[in-house]
Amino acid sequence: MNLVEIRRELHQIPELGFQEYKTQSYLLDKINAMQTDRVEVKKWRTGILVRVSGTNPNKTIGFRCDMDGLPITEQTDYPFQSTHEGRMHACGHDFHMTIALGSLKHIINHPIENDVVFFFQPAEEGPGGALPMMESDSFKEWKPDVIFALHIAPELSTGTVSSRPGLLFANTSELFLDFSGKGGHAAYPHLTRDMTVAASSFVVELQQIVSRNLNPLESAVVTVGKMESGFVQNAIAESARLEGTIRTLEPATINVIKQKLERLIQGFEISHECKIAIDYGANYYQVYNDQEYVDIFAEAMTTNNINYQEANPAMTGEDFGYMLKDIPGFMFWLGVDSPFGLHNSQLTPDEDALETGVNAVIKTIQAISAR
Repeated sequence: MNLVEIRRELHQIPELGFQEYKTQSYLLDKINAMQTDRVEVKKWRTGILVRVSGTNPNKTIGFRCDMDGLPITEQTDYPFQSTHEGRMHACGHDFHMTIALGSLKHIINHPIENDVVFFFQPAEEGPGGALPMMESDSFKEWKPDVIFALHIAPELSTGTVSSRPGLLFANTSELFLDFSGKGGHAAYPHLTRDMTVAASSFVVELQQIVSRNLNPLESAVVTVGKMESGFVQNAIAESARLEGTIRTLEPATINVIKQKLERLIQGFEISHECKIAIDYGANYYQVYNDQEYVDIFAEAMTTNNINYQEANPAMTGEDFGYMLKDIPGFMFWLGVDSPFGLHNSQLTPDEDALETGVNAVIKTIQAISAR
């Protein structure tokens, strides 16, 4: 199997959550080419589940990869750039799917004792595919006893993997705020309710929720990444929109932030004589790794001469956390040595890491199966 070729073909067809039709079709073609009497395939929405029967199974091992791209315009120098305008695999899901295919082929060709299920999950970037996939009959029928996943890490060198027991990724919530006031001519501000001013002031006040309401030892981030208001330079905006994210290391902290945020909104509605609608969008549970399986993973990596490093907790979010909330397992970072980070339009992960990823997944499945 040519991993580089597969990754490049997937890279050219990024699709948003629950729109991964071309991606699903491409993956099914590759999976069906591996079909044997030991392989069962199910479709779920735009996702895929593949079960490989073991020789004498007493448990089921799951590996999950995500499928969707991001609404980002690619700015790499790749000759195989995205063919979907305004869409890009800027979070490495093309890598994740390729590694899953390579690992699947090896498990089919080299049977192990236990069953293995590969979950190709859509909509990780939003609105969130993990929870609805878990609630499906297909997932429940093939529910694994242990599950794991990987995510590329641009800052780690190629050939390196990293994880840790306990908290790896944060609790996250999207944040969307719509301000409604009264527009008018720029020369008559006293007759308007300026939502550019209201939204700008709100962004500043928002930063004090963490700095002045939380224990400094309770790590949290509230970020506004996008702001829109107005249409022309000589008119006062009657509406504005803020888009951002909330991230915390403790599940309870995110509720505290939301309570403070809603009180802030009440005050702003009075002081700026406006209405503010709030939408928390997709909420993701923390990725909390099981000590036993991280230990198995670390031992397997060291035994097979793959460089293993202890990771630090990160404020990144992943809906794989919902799977780990219900099923023991873990997630690990795969080093890809890119000068540009995740969600960057210039992300260029090292394709040599594909082989490391496949090797790490295979060795982990074998090590878990042997226990």
